Amino acid sequence: MNKWLRTEDAWAVILGLMIVMLGMGNLLGVDSLGWAVTTKEWVDPTKAIQPASDNYAKLTGIGSLALTYLFSLMWLGLGAWAIGLHLRRFLLGFTVIFALGYLAWVLGHYGPIAATPDKMAKLGVTRSLGMTGEAGYIIALMFGLLIGNFARPFATWLREAARPEWFIKMAIVILGAGLGVKAAQASGFASSILFRGFAAIIEAYLIYWALVYLIARRVFGFSREWAAPLASGISICGVSAAITTGAAIRARPVVPVMVSSLVVIFAVIEMVLLPLAARYFLADQPMVAAAWMGLAVKTDGAAISSGALTESYIQAEAARMGIQYEPGWMLLTTTTVKVFIDLFIGVWAVVLAVFWTYAIDRKPGAKVPVGDIWTRFPKFVLAYVIAFGVMLTIGLMRPDTIDDLKLGTGASDGFRRLFFVMTFFSIGLASDFRQLWAEGIGRLALVYVLCLFGFIIWIGLLISWLFFQGVLPPIIPLK
Repeated sequence: MNKWLRTEDAWAVILGLMIVMLGMGNLLGVDSLGWAVTTKEWVDPTKAIQPASDNYAKLTGIGSLALTYLFSLMWLGLGAWAIGLHLRRFLLGFTVIFALGYLAWVLGHYGPIAATPDKMAKLGVTRSLGMTGEAGYIIALMFGLLIGNFARPFATWLREAARPEWFIKMAIVILGAGLGVKAAQASGFASSILFRGFAAIIEAYLIYWALVYLIARRVFGFSREWAAPLASGISICGVSAAITTGAAIRARPVVPVMVSSLVVIFAVIEMVLLPLAARYFLADQPMVAAAWMGLAVKTDGAAISSGALTESYIQAEAARMGIQYEPGWMLLTTTTVKVFIDLFIGVWAVVLAVFWTYAIDRKPGAKVPVGDIWTRFPKFVLAYVIAFGVMLTIGLMRPDTIDDLKLGTGASDGFRRLFFVMTFFSIGLASDFRQLWAEGIGRLALVYVLCLFGFIIWIGLLISWLFFQGVLPPIIPLK
C-alpha cells in the first residue's frame, strides 16, 4: 500500500474521488463545487467562462478560473510531492500547462469554430466549422506539438509537469460519476432498450475489437503492445479505452498517447460526416440514426454532439413532412447507447489484465501468482466503477436527488474536461515528429481509416437498424 501511494495511479484515485465527493455536496444542500470554472461557446470573449453554478455568479469567470487553478495547483502539487517529483519544477510547469491548456480550451469554444447548427442562431453565427468545444483538444494538441518539436528546451523544462497518464486517469474517474447519473436519469428509457444496448456492447467488444486487433497484427504487422490499445481506441470509446487498455497491458506511454491523438482527430471527422449522412438517408428512422451515432463516434463529447446534430437535422426534415417529434428522445438514445459501451471499460480492463498475465507475459513453465493480476490491474478503473455505481445507486433509490446529482457532476465535469485538455497538451509536448514517424503513426492512421470506414461504421449501422428499425420518438400533435 505504501508503495502504491507513491504512484500516479493512487493519486488519480484519491483526487478523482475527492472531486466527485465534493460534487455530491448538493445532496446536503451545500454547493461545494459550483465555483469551478466552466466554458461555453462564445463570440463575445467576456462570456466565454463562468462559474459552474449560478450560486457563485458574483465570483465572475475570472475569479472562477483563478480558484480552479489554485485548487488544482494545491492538490496536484500534494500528489506530485507524494509521487516524488521535483516540486518546484512541477508547480511552475503545471502553471504553464494549465494556462496554455485552458487557453486552447477557450479558443476551441469560439463560435465560428465550435457552434453546431442548433446553436448558431443563438450565438449570432452564420458560418461555423461545427466542431463543438472539443476542438479545444485539437488546439491543445497542436500547442504541445509546436512546443515539443520547435522549442525543445522549453518542452524539456515543462516535462516534469507534463503527466498525460495521470491527468487522463483522474478524468476517467470523474467520468464514471457523470455516467452513473446519466444512467439513473435514463433508467426508465434504458430499460426499454436494454437488449439493444447489450447488443451494442457485443458488437463493440467482441466484433469490432477482434477485427481491429487482427488487422493491426496480421495485415500491418503491429506488435500486441500496439494492436490492443489501437483496437480499444478505434472500436470502443476512444481516449479513455486506449489509456485504460495501455495501463492494463503495461504498454509504453507513447502507445496510448499516439492512439489517443488519432481518436480525437477522427472523432471530429465522424462528427461532421455521420449526422449529414443520417439526415439524407435515415430521416424516416430517427432512432436508428441516433443509435448509430452512439455506436460509431468514438469520444463521449463527439458522440453526444453527433446525437444532438442528428436530432436537429431530422427534426427539420420531419417538420417539412408535417411531423413534430418530441425533443430529446433521439439524443437520449445516443447517450444511453454510449453509456452502455462506456460502462464496460472497466470490465474489459479486467479481461485484458488477466489474459496478458496468464497468456501473453507468462514465461513457459512459470507459475503466475493471482496477486500479479491485482498488481497489473489499473486501480483507477476501480475508482471509475465505484463512482459510477454510487451515483447510479443513489439516483435509482432516490429519483428526487437526480437534479442535485446532475448539478454536482456538472461542476466536477469541468475538472474532467480540464484534465482532458491538459492531457492532450502533454501528449503533444511528448510527441517528437521524427519519433512518431519512426514508431509508425502513418501506419496507425491507415489502420484507423481502413477499420473505421471499412467496417466499423457499417456494422454499427446494421446493428442500429436491426434493433431500432421502426422505433419512433413520441409525436407531438400539430396545433
